[in-house]
Amino acid sequence: MTGRKILIPAAALLAAAVFTGFASRVHSSTAVPQSDAVRYEIASKEEIRHDLSAYTQGLFFHDGKLYESTGQYGESSFREVDPATGKVLRKEVLPQEYFGEGSCVLDGRAYILTWYEQTCLVYDIASFTKLAELPYQGQGWGLTTDGRSLIMSDGSSVLSFRDPMTFAEQRTLTVMEGGREVPYINELEYIGGKIWANVYGLDEIFIIDPVSGQVAGRVDCRGLLDAEYRTRAVDVLNGIAWNPADSTLYLTGKYWPRMYKVTIRPR
Repeated sequence: MTGRKILIPAAALLAAAVFTGFASRVHSSTAVPQSDAVRYEIASKEEIRHDLSAYTQGLFFHDGKLYESTGQYGESSFREVDPATGKVLRKEVLPQEYFGEGSCVLDGRAYILTWYEQTCLVYDIASFTKLAELPYQGQGWGLTTDGRSLIMSDGSSVLSFRDPMTFAEQRTLTVMEGGREVPYINELEYIGGKIWANVYGLDEIFIIDPVSGQVAGRVDCRGLLDAEYRTRAVDVLNGIAWNPADSTLYLTGKYWPRMYKVTIRPR
């Protein structure tokens, strides 16, 4: 998508081919069901520069600092980003065999999923020192925490709650809206007792009840990235970070040239 030659394993190439049909299938599968979900829209937005080379997979705040994990084989990284300017302040490049995915922090430990490598990388958030590699089965997509467990998505409609020390599965939760499952759950953020999620290929954020799995709200993000910034390299909306300091959301996407600090309101 960037025009650069990237060596990707055959399994990843197959999955990438499947991805080309994601958007149309997601729209058909999630737009039909009717629900009582509260609808929100962007009330205000502030534009911030975003590294064009960042294939954003995870985004979160911790102790006033903004962190981002990025993907692509040979380009994956974990970084600290200045939330005011978008400047990359620190960067840990992941080994070339890993395709970085979603990330979060709990008790000073940063957790970074990998797509097909079935490994969660654990780093000390203060020093970026690698602490552990925790195994799991299946694909890794999005990751967040409720302060007790890690919550992971795998591209399906099912979220798994996991032990932060072993990454062992504790329970699962199926995301539902209007009596139907919502597939392709991607990047996650835990905000105000709810799970906020990007759905691959949609310009909406789904707000999910962590007990029932029901979609409680949707945030319309259509038009978030200004038309002047849309190029062939720009990919999907992905990246949700909640800043508790001023109750704002930071949103971006894969290879987006901009990140946005936003507030929302009921529509």
